[in-house]
Amino acid sequence: MRALIYGISGQDGAYLAKHLLDLDYEVWGASRDVALTRFERLERLGVLNRIHLVSASLGDFRSVLSSLAVANPDEVYNLAGQTSVSLSFEQPVETMESISTGTLNLLEAIRFMGKKSKLYNAASSECFGDIRPPGATEDTPFHPRSPYAAAKAAAYWLVSNYREAYGLFACSGILFNHESPLRGERFVTRKVISGVARILRGQSEKIKLGNIDIVRDWGWAPEYVQAMWLLMQNHTAEDIVVATGESHSLREFVEYAFQSAGLNWEEFVDYDQTLLRPTDITTSFADPAKAARILNWKAQIKMKEVVNRMLASELERS
Repeated sequence: MRALIYGISGQDGAYLAKHLLDLDYEVWGASRDVALTRFERLERLGVLNRIHLVSASLGDFRSVLSSLAVANPDEVYNLAGQTSVSLSFEQPVETMESISTGTLNLLEAIRFMGKKSKLYNAASSECFGDIRPPGATEDTPFHPRSPYAAAKAAAYWLVSNYREAYGLFACSGILFNHESPLRGERFVTRKVISGVARILRGQSEKIKLGNIDIVRDWGWAPEYVQAMWLLMQNHTAEDIVVATGESHSLREFVEYAFQSAGLNWEEFVDYDQTLLRPTDITTSFADPAKAARILNWKAQIKMKEVVNRMLASELERS
């Protein structure tokens, strides 16, 4: 089997590449400019020299056609695009174009070339907006509250339309928050973990955070890429929520991270109003029952173990 991953330099792309290589896939990776991209995450996982790389931008239709022709994949994974919710408020046009227009170009290129490639699209729990218990399912209406979420929602519906209108095997994994040591420091979970590690090393600092009462479902990224692959092995293309089914506040995440290090979080965390978003999701709960039923997939690693693993990795690297 041959797979092409758009966005291979990111957290999910790196873990997915390793997972597919472990399954004896031939893995191709697309990045905007291969010559200038630093594939640090692939290097950390020790798989960079086993991957075929091709330059491609999902915003450029001709570039997408070319990369598909070169890689000739059985499976295509669309993990590319601007990934930060907070940055999407500063760069809404770039966010929309990189996510929704990029997804459209990929769908249309597969259709235009008459390829039988299966397509996985990375959707997001952000599409739902505020969700309270018992949690979002695949039938929960979308209510995006950021440019990022709006772009992801548009991409989701494009995938659904091409599946129904043209018979493409195209599916979306609606992934809730998933973390790992490969997370960029723009993301609050890595920001907290890195801050705790620096404090343990003797640095004097305060971690500045915005609203710590937000509630999220945090899982472990290496498990979530397994769900992506399972979606593509399904007999029919379906959209599925991928989550742990357990939600916690950011306050709990922070408290446990400092507690694990033998520290009192209140001594090291400062509130910073400038980190608040114009609109934000306050509560996010998921019901991943369909993933268990259809894919036989269930998250094993929950929030506390995510913290433990991220902190251990951060301290090992110091």
